[in-house]
Amino acid sequence: MTERPDDTQPDPRPVSELSFDEALAELQRTIAALEAGGQPLELTLALHERGATLLERCETLLRGAELRMQQLVARPGGAVEAEPLRPAADEG
Repeated sequence: MTERPDDTQPDPRPVSELSFDEALAELQRTIAALEAGGQPLELTLALHERGATLLERCETLLRGAELRMQQLVARPGGAVEAEPLRPAADEG
């Protein structure tokens, strides 16, 4: 993660380039700024829009991670089904 001198400013990169951790941290800062209030209307709107985009990015990355955590299991008749991965200790 790239450190910025002023951590209260939004990351200048497009949201699509942020990792999950970077997007989540910025989303948390954005929410805190919105909850604190006191910004001009235009800044409030910009924060809200950026926050919505950050939330969408986090959800997309989480869905991708969830898919990676599934395994494909062959079923009788040749069907393939996705199941959540289970730790090896659960298999018995």
